[in-house]
Amino acid sequence: MKTLQLFLTLWFGFFASATFASADDVESITERLKERLEIIDPLKASGDLGENNRGLLEVRGDLSREQRETVQAENSDRQKLYELVAQRTRQSVDAVARQRAARIAQLARSGVWLQNARGEWYRKE
Repeated sequence: MKTLQLFLTLWFGFFASATFASADDVESITERLKERLEIIDPLKASGDLGENNRGLLEVRGDLSREQRETVQAENSDRQKLYELVAQRTRQSVDAVARQRAARIAQLARSGVWLQNARGEWYRKE
């Protein structure tokens, strides 16, 4: 439950400053992100997934077809949210994604693989 609370706080906090034309889109994307946590969190904990420096998940181990599809769907939804924030804040999508990646790294649990700004992977202590 703490993971879910942290997740919701992260996402809603990230988007709280923006008002979107389609709040329904944001809500539906956020709901899908929340639903995927039960699949994604254990894969990050095991080291099979990492968080790259563009705010996206990256496969680091052997995943099933279903798990890979989940990762693709997650990254697609994250990218859509980054695009919405970029439009609203008049930043590039890349800038928004990198800001999000930095926040993910700050709040990641110990043992999660992260990618620094130079593209080097490290395991959070």
